[in-house]
Amino acid sequence: MKVLSISRPVQVLLFVILALGLAAVILPRTEFYREWRFEGKAKIREGGVRAEVVSMSPENQIAVAPPAPSGFTPQTRVGFHVDDEWEPAIASDRFGHVYILYPQYGGVPGCPSCSSPTMILQISSDHGQTFASPVVIYPAGSNSYQVDAQIVVDPVDGRTVYASWLQNNKSDIVVAKSTDSGATWNVVTADSTNAGTDKPILAVRGQDVYVVYNHSQTMWGSYSHDGGATFSSVKVNQNGKLGWSLAGGGTVTPNGAVYFSWAGYEGNGGAKGNVNLYISKSTDGGVTWSTKVVDISAAPPDCSAYSCGWAFLGAQMTMTSDSAGTLYTLWNSGSTPRGAERIYFSKSSDGGNTWSPKQDVSSAPQGSQHAFPAIAAAGNGVVRIAWMDARVANGGMDKWNVYFRSSTNGGTSWSNEVDLSTYVKASPLTFSLTDFASPLAIIMRWI
Repeated sequence: MKVLSISRPVQVLLFVILALGLAAVILPRTEFYREWRFEGKAKIREGGVRAEVVSMSPENQIAVAPPAPSGFTPQTRVGFHVDDEWEPAIASDRFGHVYILYPQYGGVPGCPSCSSPTMILQISSDHGQTFASPVVIYPAGSNSYQVDAQIVVDPVDGRTVYASWLQNNKSDIVVAKSTDSGATWNVVTADSTNAGTDKPILAVRGQDVYVVYNHSQTMWGSYSHDGGATFSSVKVNQNGKLGWSLAGGGTVTPNGAVYFSWAGYEGNGGAKGNVNLYISKSTDGGVTWSTKVVDISAAPPDCSAYSCGWAFLGAQMTMTSDSAGTLYTLWNSGSTPRGAERIYFSKSSDGGNTWSPKQDVSSAPQGSQHAFPAIAAAGNGVVRIAWMDARVANGGMDKWNVYFRSSTNGGTSWSNEVDLSTYVKASPLTFSLTDFASPLAIIMRWI
């Protein structure tokens, strides 16, 4: 009987083919690959923790310059003076504290055991005039991959602070609570999964705490009615037909109803289909949910030339509510596949059953790129909105600025636009759009 003999070069070739085949099957299912494809290469730093970053001083107190005639202070860099810091969250209480929470990539100064990224907190106790040095919010978990920051203040007492993020390669949804202005935190795991989740959104009112997050093509929510001590979890949409789901905003109204806005991408894995903008509502404490389509956007613009992923500039919707229970939404969407998108506003006074016609709130020329909406409301009809657009790029997407408007009558009329940002030279190790800054990434004091 003849024994088949395979030469060494052929063996090597077969091994390489097998390895490539396995990689083609496994890699698209890894969190690293999904992060790279969805958000872009700029966020993923080669080499992880860098020794030169760890050896830097962790001290970096901030003093903000006085307000300009526009009512805003000049933009001021916060955090450590090292790259990379991504996707910050910001909140303020009624007692003069401002909280900034963000993941620090590449290492944390003074913390050799900290992962990349690690969740960092920086606090002001004087309405944003000065900030203490940034610190690790959860030292016990800082050796684990931590991303997607959320931080909110309970609107009932105006003091209690809640934060949320993803941990352990996005398999754990963590919720933290502070009753002493961020000095100490009680941290619990709201949910733990066997696979990666993404984009948590946190909403709080009194003892009711909600956090929603995507799990591939479904949205999940974890809810607590004992101030975040214990959580239960439920699937928000009962099937995967709504597309790759990414939450964008949430609120709890005074009557106890909870709402979350999110985007459902029909073309999973690429900018190939519509993006459906939904609002989900629960009136029974998060046990059951109903979902309504508010708008439909065409496929996202292509910004791969700037190392960003297929959905980086895609449609997203954020939302809030005021003390009267009126709901407000702000979102970016487009009518042409891969074309420029606009910023739209709408509101509902009947619990989300009906919505006002969408209103284009940007004065940028048609064809200007728009993205990254942010919205806040207070009192009865006081609404503040911000977004980024690339009007100065004249149809391109290489120059972005942050714009702000406000309304005192629920969006019936708006103040003039204020350009909040100024040029900042991009680091070669960070996202390469010049003038790039999130509306939540720069601290400015509005008088």
